[in-house]
Amino acid sequence: MTTKEKQGFGLYFLLAFGLAWLCQVGGCMALLQKQNAVLYQLALVATMLCPLLAVLLVQKVFLRQPTDIGWKVQGKRRYWLAAWFGPTVFTVLAAVLYFAVFPHRLDLSGSWLAAAYGGEMDAQTLRRELGVSNLSYMLETGLFAVTLAPVINMFAALGEEAGWRGYMMPHLKEQLGLLNGRLLGGVIWGVWHWPLMLLVGYEYGTNYLGAPVLGLFVWCIVCFALNTLLDWLYEKTGCIWVPSIAHGAFNAVAALFVVLTNPADSYYNVLGPAPIGLIGMLPMLAAAVWLTLRRS
Repeated sequence: MTTKEKQGFGLYFLLAFGLAWLCQVGGCMALLQKQNAVLYQLALVATMLCPLLAVLLVQKVFLRQPTDIGWKVQGKRRYWLAAWFGPTVFTVLAAVLYFAVFPHRLDLSGSWLAAAYGGEMDAQTLRRELGVSNLSYMLETGLFAVTLAPVINMFAALGEEAGWRGYMMPHLKEQLGLLNGRLLGGVIWGVWHWPLMLLVGYEYGTNYLGAPVLGLFVWCIVCFALNTLLDWLYEKTGCIWVPSIAHGAFNAVAALFVVLTNPADSYYNVLGPAPIGLIGMLPMLAAAVWLTLRRS
């Protein structure tokens, strides 16, 4: 990298973090002070687009160079399939492992659904009046997560993928090597989410085991694992749409098995059953470590 390119790389982080953190703090304030959930959700979407905007400003405006991001649709079918269905596989493995370790936290009573519907009806009434049950919820959510959701969520995820996997990771790996690049890339991506986690309990809530420090730490490990898998998909295809689909699929399916927990157990969300928990993430982390070490 030339001196100006190094300056551009530093500028990328300044923009990617600065713009995103402004969006995150603004969205959180709208939610906390005005209870404006719509504005909060819009701020989250804007946050996801900030890494792409940072790349465009650095490469097109500051350096006047092409982005070198693989926009062309290409890559072998097996990697597209891995991107589409892999998140569901890791989500299932996460739940199986979590409930194997904590079988007493498996709740089939429907208490989570009853709470999600406002607590005005118990699980039996929900099933009788609305036809809603654990099984129907999981089938509908799971079906959506493996059909339409990867494509729908892909467009918002593209903002992050273009910045993190398309731009940041190639530079980090060039400078630091594969393992160190992926480790640092995961930590950077994790820290980028911290304002949301600290202000509104993004991902784990605000009252959980070891809050808030454990959640921040676990999230960075999760981001290392997911960053590695998404980076691997991008390496194998040279197509940024592939990790974007995987990212979108993961966002859609990751919380699927939370329905099998009791709301009172939300204190342990930092452990599982979602693949972002300390226990639930282990299959994904093992795959990430294996993919990296076999090349190192």
